[in-house]
Amino acid sequence: MLTELRQYTNHTAQTATPGQLVVMLYDGFLRFSAQSKAAFARGDVGEAGMRLTRAQAIVTELRVTLDMTQGPIAQNLASIYEYVGERLTAARLSQDTAQIDEAVRHMSELRSAWVQIAATARPASERRGPVLGVNLAG
Repeated sequence: MLTELRQYTNHTAQTATPGQLVVMLYDGFLRFSAQSKAAFARGDVGEAGMRLTRAQAIVTELRVTLDMTQGPIAQNLASIYEYVGERLTAARLSQDTAQIDEAVRHMSELRSAWVQIAATARPASERRGPVLGVNLAG
């Protein structure tokens, strides 16, 4: 069953539009954040830290793939991603799930915007091939 899930996830990631991939990254962030909070709640600091690391990696991926030539929008997103990263670091250091909640609040709002963007139809000629290097397995 796990092999089938990985195959499905890989196929989905390889056939998704760039906008859909961004939404998938946000979904991964939200999933890892929730898993981290659950791990903190049961006292498993190690697991919480590993899940925060996965969430942080997604934030980093979103930040480094920004096209900074796009002006204020990219700059604003970079600032938000930096802030979210700081919240995750604070959560790890203080074991304070309120910091995770703050990060999730911002990322949930951005995810909602990206869902709308991804839903906008694009001509097939504009779609790109498979994107490699994004680990959504969780």
